Amino acid sequence: MIRFVLNVLWLAFGGGLVLAVGYGIAALICFVLVVTIPFGVASLRLASYSLWPFGRTLVPKSGAGVPSGLANLLWVVLAGWWLALSHVLAGIALCVTIVGIPFGIANFKLVPAAFWPLGREVVDAP
Repeated sequence: MIRFVLNVLWLAFGGGLVLAVGYGIAALICFVLVVTIPFGVASLRLASYSLWPFGRTLVPKSGAGVPSGLANLLWVVLAGWWLALSHVLAGIALCVTIVGIPFGIANFKLVPAAFWPLGREVVDAP
């Protein structure tokens, strides 16, 4: 029940909807070119995770190999580093206030997903 309440508050006040729309627009842009479709799928995964982060976690996907690792290197160079940095800065800013600490932690949870998204999947936390 607490996860549901935190997710609803995240949508209303934590910026979850804005993040999800941003990642969704990035996914649509990536779907325009055939070569960038894997990055579009990763962006949709990030949109889903940023929309409802409480009660979910990121785990390595079985069967992800060298191609996803190479694509992640390209992702880090083009987008991952500034996405991760923005989540870190937002997390720090939210943790300054006592009320924003859960939302800051949610932003910190999004850092590895934004930095290295390919070869991972979002699952429900135990």
